[in-house]
Amino acid sequence: MDTARIAALLEPFLEPPLQEPQLDQISTYIDLLQRWNARINLTAIRQEEEIVTRHFGESLFMARHLFPTLSTPCHPESSQDIREAHVLAESKDSCISSLPVLSQGILPRPSNPPRVLDIGSGAGFPALPLKIWAPNIDLTLIESNHKKAAFLREASRALTLTNINVITERAETLAARRDFPRADVVTLRAVERFEAILPQAVTFLAPQASLALLIGAAQIPRLSASTTLKWQPPIPVPQSHERVLSIGIR
Repeated sequence: MDTARIAALLEPFLEPPLQEPQLDQISTYIDLLQRWNARINLTAIRQEEEIVTRHFGESLFMARHLFPTLSTPCHPESSQDIREAHVLAESKDSCISSLPVLSQGILPRPSNPPRVLDIGSGAGFPALPLKIWAPNIDLTLIESNHKKAAFLREASRALTLTNINVITERAETLAARRDFPRADVVTLRAVERFEAILPQAVTFLAPQASLALLIGAAQIPRLSASTTLKWQPPIPVPQSHERVLSIGIR
């Protein structure tokens, strides 16, 4: 798919826009997704422009709020991303530029990248777009379906993404393991058994970590009932009447 068209379709979801190498990765990802989708059911959405807006747009919208880019040194108040992420992140140094920030205010270092865990990764959304947006994250994808897990590994190789671990196991099995590493950010999107998986997702969180969900607005009342997290006000997803990004802090 043409990268200029991808950039135009993603414009409502992003600030700042993606760079050309990132757009090339998305184009490669779409081609691979379409080829695999002909053999296994990765997504019911087959039209490429809708794949960009529904899958990549929503996932990258999450990415910009979890990892906002501080692009204007010493003048953070001029950045719309920083204003929108104010409830999610605080930086002690306003003169740091071009560094992604975790929602709990941790500036990642090359020796200690933020740990991100995606549950029920399926076709790779939002996990792989998160990695495209913030390549320094330490990303783990949990996908119990072996064929989908094989696609995720192939997509990671095709996009030359590093520091990715795909685990072919059920989330509840891993959640019960005390030795399983806890994450700084856990993400969920379009998972089955939503209310059952939420408490399990919380068990994967490190202290002061964040659980980020892409859900329907009708599911918001269930969040407080299912977890003890401190939930930030939901953020409406662009071009959607019902989808929201909801982030809870442990």
